[in-house]
Amino acid sequence: MVRRVAVIGAGVGGLVSVKCCLDEGLEPTCFERSEDIGGLWCYTDSTDGGRLSVYRSVITNTSKEMSCFSDFPYPEDFPSYLPHSLVLKYFRMYAQHFGLLQHIRFKTTALSVRKRPDFPTSGQWEVVTETDGIQESHVFDAVMVCTGHYQEIYLPLASFPGINTHFKGQYLHSQAYKDAEAFRGKRVLVVGIGNTGGDLSVELSRVAAKVFLSSRSNTWVLSRVSDHGFPVDMVSTTRFNNFLDWLLPSAIMKRIKFRKFNSWFNHTNYGLASTKSSNFKVIVNEELPFCLLSGAIVMKPKVKEFTESSAVFEDGTIENIDVVLFATGYIFSFPFLEESVRSLFKDNRCLYKCIFPPQLEKPTLAIIGLLQLTGSVMVGTEMQARWVTGIFAGWNKLPPTSRMMADVLKRKPPVQRNPPERENLKMSYVSYTSEIASCAGVKPSVLRLLLTDPRLALAVFFGPCTPYQYRLVGRGKWSGARDAILTQWQRTLKPLRTRVVDDFSDSSSGCCWMCLLVLPVALTAGFFLSKYHQLGWRAWAGPQL
Repeated sequence: MVRRVAVIGAGVGGLVSVKCCLDEGLEPTCFERSEDIGGLWCYTDSTDGGRLSVYRSVITNTSKEMSCFSDFPYPEDFPSYLPHSLVLKYFRMYAQHFGLLQHIRFKTTALSVRKRPDFPTSGQWEVVTETDGIQESHVFDAVMVCTGHYQEIYLPLASFPGINTHFKGQYLHSQAYKDAEAFRGKRVLVVGIGNTGGDLSVELSRVAAKVFLSSRSNTWVLSRVSDHGFPVDMVSTTRFNNFLDWLLPSAIMKRIKFRKFNSWFNHTNYGLASTKSSNFKVIVNEELPFCLLSGAIVMKPKVKEFTESSAVFEDGTIENIDVVLFATGYIFSFPFLEESVRSLFKDNRCLYKCIFPPQLEKPTLAIIGLLQLTGSVMVGTEMQARWVTGIFAGWNKLPPTSRMMADVLKRKPPVQRNPPERENLKMSYVSYTSEIASCAGVKPSVLRLLLTDPRLALAVFFGPCTPYQYRLVGRGKWSGARDAILTQWQRTLKPLRTRVVDDFSDSSSGCCWMCLLVLPVALTAGFFLSKYHQLGWRAWAGPQL
């Protein structure tokens, strides 16, 4: 019987894990090596001691309604997209509201997590920690590892000939970047065009003499502001859109997406992406297109090699460079886990549902937050913690090892990829959170809601798939979930209402009637198609409605 649970890390995953343990009557002890909560979101100017944090100017890529904890909405006066200071303030409010701080031991490092000799029968772990130079050994019934995947920088210098032997300028990883002032007047090459690479290129272009952005992949750029000014994730991340993704052939969906991406600007003209690309990624950045259009940033292909003062690119062009900034991402590592356990998973695709090492004799080790989603990782992390603590408490059960292994093998990528490419293997936010919610018994039934609460059913199916939906039913049901869903657009607009302008146009009633007519058709089509697929016509997974 699991009772005492070790939680390693007090970032997003650690906070929700402690809270979920308390909800299930467990006894969590969280070990945090720093002096504060928040993980990456606890900004610090220092890069010493291996402490990672966001850069000073960072703004969230997901809106507050789509990235909050499911039973604790952001304050309505917070803007939709948040700086790190407000995210950390929200974490402090959450920790205080649910009494989490008393379960966290700060300035305490987890040195080792090892299976006890009787692990096959007890499932217990020995955890050795260090506080102020004093080591201490503990025994826990279960362990939740919440250190995330931003743990160790990925700096592939071997792929850039001459960077160590010839180049006389400076190079650094984006993890060491805090602000742009140190780059004033310099010619900067940014390698990598993920969200971080795009953000830093834009910021550097304001002070640098010139910024070059090198990319080897096809990248589509979205704005956080969608049609009619709403947050893009609230408009696009819906169960209805997820249903269409499942229903329509992938080639058609890809064409629809590419056309939508290009409706803002032609990505081929900007050297970013081609509609013929089969592999691509999506980043969020409103300013990058204008910086390219104004010449403040210049797109470049992959770097071939470095000379003493320049970079030679694959197309044969040469640019003088003072500083190289590698925005090449991170690789995860769990040095405190014993090797026999670490070897069980090389990435999250080797874990059952991206959480459990399936080969363990007892399911008392959970890796929380080691995932990439098309939406907020915070929501996926909380959903993981709720399911895991339900298993620890005995409410939920895992399938036999053979079934878990079969599921893992089915989901593994067909070919081996390098670390940054693995990072880009994002899973669908709606599909993954719904899958874990189904395992935990907290996934809402749209059909049942349509019969009992049509207004809520419309909001759940056609509206944004906000985390409150997973508090409507099952264990952990929250009485405020329905109201939170029906008022989510008001909270989104609230911080903008600082100057009221009269507008008498109102088409919401017409939209509601249209959605009410479409919903039964969509549900019926999904039901019959899923039955048809089960007969063997297609081996697709059913839609996560």
